Amino acid sequence: MRPPSVDALSKSLSDIDLPAPLLVEAARAAIRKGDPDSARTEAMEIRRSLLGPAINATGVLLHTNLGRAPIEYSQFGRASNLEFNLATGGRGSRNSHAADLISRLTGAESALIVNNCSAAVILVLAALARDRAVTVSRGELVEIGGGFRVPDVMAESGTRLVEVGTTNRTRLADYEAAGRFHDIALSLKVHPSNYKIKGFTEETSVRELSQLGPPVVVDIGSGFVDEACQWLKDGRPVWLRDEPAVKQTLESGASLVTFSCDKLFGGPQAGVIAGQRDLIEQCAAHPLMRAFRPGSLILGALQQVALAYLNRDGDSIPFWRMAQTPISELKRRAEAISAGKTISTMSMTGGGSLPGEEIPSVGIELEGDLSACLRQADIPVIARVREQTTIIDLRTVHPEDDELVANAINSCF
Repeated sequence: MRPPSVDALSKSLSDIDLPAPLLVEAARAAIRKGDPDSARTEAMEIRRSLLGPAINATGVLLHTNLGRAPIEYSQFGRASNLEFNLATGGRGSRNSHAADLISRLTGAESALIVNNCSAAVILVLAALARDRAVTVSRGELVEIGGGFRVPDVMAESGTRLVEVGTTNRTRLADYEAAGRFHDIALSLKVHPSNYKIKGFTEETSVRELSQLGPPVVVDIGSGFVDEACQWLKDGRPVWLRDEPAVKQTLESGASLVTFSCDKLFGGPQAGVIAGQRDLIEQCAAHPLMRAFRPGSLILGALQQVALAYLNRDGDSIPFWRMAQTPISELKRRAEAISAGKTISTMSMTGGGSLPGEEIPSVGIELEGDLSACLRQADIPVIARVREQTTIIDLRTVHPEDDELVANAINSCF
C-alpha cells in the first residue's frame, strides 16, 4: 500500500497546538517508521517536549526539575524604563529598580542582580580578588547540584584558594595563620545549605571573621531575607530556625552577601550581591557583569516579589503561600478530591536548602505506581512513589489545580 502524502498526514493533525512545520516533522517521522498511524503520537511527543506547565504534587516546594520557586508574573507587550531615567530623560541603570528594593529589604548599602548565585560568587571573586588569595574553611568547600564545586568556581574567577581549618572544625586562629603567609584579598564563607555536619564541630562566626581585616563575603545561597519574617502572619516558622538570613548576616559584619532568588526568596532564577556600596560598584564595573546581567522579565518579576515583601504580604508570594497553608485546609482539599486515601505526610523545601527539615502536610495515597499515567494528563501531574504507592502531596499543588489533579487520577482508573 502506498503511504499517505506528508502534506495530507500533517493536515490531519491540525487540531494539535503546534506550528505546521512541526506537524510536518511528525508526519515524516511516522512515514519513515512505516507506521503513518503513529503520526499523532509523534506530534504529541513533540508538543510535550516543549517547555510548559506542570502540577508539582511531589511535596518538594522548591523542586529544581520543576522550576524551583513558582512565580506569578506577566507584563504587557510594551516598552519599559529598563535603562531609561524618567526624571532626566537620559540613560538610566537596570540596577536601580529591583536591586534598590532588595537593598531596603536587607539593610544593604547597595545590591546587584545577576543571572544566578554562582554568577554572583564568580563576579565577586573576579572583581575583588583576581590573582590574589581567598580563604575558605575546608568544611565549606561544597558541591552544589550538577557537580559545580566551590574550588572550581574560584579557579574560573582567577583567585587562589587558601584552605583553612579542617572539615569539622575551623577556628579564628586558622584564618589568622593564613593571613601571615598569604596576601588575603577576601574571606569567603559558604553556607552548607544542602548538608549538615553534626557532632564534634566548630566554625568561625561572621562577626569574628570581620575583625581580621579582609572583607568577608558570605554565600548563604537560599535567599532567606530576614529572621523577623514580617511578611508572615505567624512569624518565623520552626523549620527555618537554623537558616541564616541576609539582613542579620550583613549586620554581623559581612561586607557582601550572595544568594539565590529562586529558593526561599520565592522569585525567578537570579542571584544577588548585597552589601557595601564601594564593593558593589567594583563588581558592577567588571566586564563579566555584561555577561551576567539579567533581562527585563527577570528584573520585573523580582521587583514584584520585593514589593510583596515590603508590603508584608507573604500570601502573594507563591512559595510562602504554599509553605504556610494550614493542615486543616490541605485535609479539606484532599477529601474534596475524593480519590484514594487521605494521609498525613511530610513536605520539604528542596532546592538544595534546609537539609533534613520537614513540613507537616496532607496527601492522597493511591495503590500502585501511577506516576507515568499522571504525567500523561493535559497538564502533567508529577507525584512521588513510595513502596508501590503513589503519593500526591497537596502542599505543593495550587488549589485551582485540584480539579485537574482529580481528573488526572480518574483517567488512570
